[in-house]
Amino acid sequence: MNRTTQLPDPVPVFDRIRAAGPAPRRRRPASPQWAAWAFLAPVTLYLALFYAYPLYRNLDLSLRHYTVRSFVQGDAPFTGLANYRTVFADPTFVPALLHTVVFTAVCLAFQYGIGLALAVFFNQHFRLSATLRALFLVPWLLPLIVSASTWSWMLNSDSGIVNAALGVVGIDPVNWLTSPSWSLTSVIIANIWIGVPFNLVVLYSGLQSIPGSLYEAAALDGANAWRRFRHITFPLLRPVSAITLLLGLVYTLKVFDIIWIMTKGGPADSSTTLATWSYQLGFGNLLPAFGPGAAVGNLLVVAALVFGLVYLRVQRKQALS
Repeated sequence: MNRTTQLPDPVPVFDRIRAAGPAPRRRRPASPQWAAWAFLAPVTLYLALFYAYPLYRNLDLSLRHYTVRSFVQGDAPFTGLANYRTVFADPTFVPALLHTVVFTAVCLAFQYGIGLALAVFFNQHFRLSATLRALFLVPWLLPLIVSASTWSWMLNSDSGIVNAALGVVGIDPVNWLTSPSWSLTSVIIANIWIGVPFNLVVLYSGLQSIPGSLYEAAALDGANAWRRFRHITFPLLRPVSAITLLLGLVYTLKVFDIIWIMTKGGPADSSTTLATWSYQLGFGNLLPAFGPGAAVGNLLVVAALVFGLVYLRVQRKQALS
């Protein structure tokens, strides 16, 4: 006797899918663009809070007539470019501008020249090279108030070690900080001493990227040390030199604390720069001129921005060529 097993009717595929309900949706992978914005958000917020907003406030400050009362209450009237006209007409503007140009140019030239010479010297890798390089970093690591105070003591007319050394060789004492003829020179010397280590570190790093095989080939061709420096070191170090000079320029333009601690811009404004004058206008008087002080500060910002744009243009031309 044959037994037959009766199977239930097959359920259509469509009915089974509908009975099972909708299939779970697959989660789409996160967009790389959103991930990039997530990483950029902290930097963007930092730049907006600590750079963009202060610049906006300083620009607004220079376009209004602020007094102590209006600075607190925020009801300063809009005056347009009146503060800038006041600055340009002030008899202090031209001397302060000239002092800023001289201070910046001389400091950049000596800081770069001495830093480059030291970088080439330490690139020889002699014994104690690393130790001496570390010692040269001390001026850069010290707080500026300590460095400026030390130079004030060293250049003191009565008890300074510099005048004591000059007296040993028969030279009369020099009023480094109290003479209008020497005050600007004094702060330039101090700032050069502080800025040399930065140039040394950056330029020395640039020298490390130059292949030693180039120097070996030049030596085999009979090139002396000067020709190797002129035709190999200096040309290949040009990109690093450009960024070093740009950063040094931006830093030197805004130097305030060294000059203020050593001379306070005096005597008779002989060492006043745009940075110290901006502070004097905004905070150095019983009746502060916030608007003109902010206008002078904006002139420094514009100068740094112009040099930055020039640097970018030069770099772009070199990349295209």
